Amino acid sequence: MENDLKLRVAVLFGGKSVEHQVSIQSAKNVVTAIDKDKYEIVLIGISKTGGWHLCDDNLFDSMPNDGIPIPFDVIGDQVMLVAGNRGFYNLSSQSYIEKIDVVFPVLHGTFGEDGTIQGLLELANIPFVGADVLGSAIGMDKDIAKRLLRDADLPVTDAIICYAEDKSEITADMAVEKLGLPLFIKPANMGSSVGVMKVEKNDDFENALHQAFEFDNKVLIEKSIVGREIECAILGSQTPSASVLGEIVPHADFYSYEAKYIDGDGAKLCIPAELPEECAEAIRSMAMSAYEVLCCSGMARVDFFLQDDGSIYINEINTIPGFTKISMYPQLWAASGVSYPELVDRLIQFAFDRAVRKEKLCTCIRL
Repeated sequence: MENDLKLRVAVLFGGKSVEHQVSIQSAKNVVTAIDKDKYEIVLIGISKTGGWHLCDDNLFDSMPNDGIPIPFDVIGDQVMLVAGNRGFYNLSSQSYIEKIDVVFPVLHGTFGEDGTIQGLLELANIPFVGADVLGSAIGMDKDIAKRLLRDADLPVTDAIICYAEDKSEITADMAVEKLGLPLFIKPANMGSSVGVMKVEKNDDFENALHQAFEFDNKVLIEKSIVGREIECAILGSQTPSASVLGEIVPHADFYSYEAKYIDGDGAKLCIPAELPEECAEAIRSMAMSAYEVLCCSGMARVDFFLQDDGSIYINEINTIPGFTKISMYPQLWAASGVSYPELVDRLIQFAFDRAVRKEKLCTCIRL
């Protein structure tokens, strides 16, 4: 297929989030999986200081951690996405950079998974993979997601919400009286278990709260649920489908950032999870309901706790799940009969389908 017949896919990765390095690893796998006969890839890296850079494959091995400008074809901070042209325009050189057909954001965490990038792409009229602005923002905020799930009569863990300006009013005794011990303290808007700490005694409470507030101005103090960690992958927009289930068996107290991305022996992934069919179907159905309630589209991974008595709790939802080699989302779909390349292809198609539906909407008032 000639280049001019290929669709140009911009893979957007890196970002200002603390999950910057995870994003790079996920992007590597997405780029490897994309059908090069069907798509032309444009790599766009966002540095930790927010600079936008046109890159080549070497960027994956040289993305700096300290925000130093990346030594490649730099677009730099003077960049804007041009609405209607589906491309990039360099304000300093007054030159048109690239025509982009679709963006695949592989940006985990804040400034990538929370609706900010999605809003920018909406304004630029560029189709993009994954949830839209609303679904991204809801899915990122664990507090708001819990409220909506609870209102829909879907089971979630009990939690106390604490804002930075009120943290002095929340004491360990108050939290333990309501939630018991152990409990978890986590930033409301963060992924990959960043900033999450398990509190097993009152003396550890203040330190855990302080660490969580380093990452967000809103924190969840959450009841600990003793149970199996089950995950379900959802794919699709108007008629989504659920994957087989997987189970995470952490080798430590919980599935921490280190267990996910650093320690190769930090956890065991069991796919498919060994569950009675009735229980598995209940979790899959609940995952689909959560996906709909939280206004998701394209893709998401829904995480659960399953207790010995059969009680099921929704832990959280991830609208841009990990795409690394050891990530659960692509592995769940592979076990469900959808290969990694086919998964990427479907996600791109869903992005185009949504763009077509939006283009049909009226944008002016006829007098």
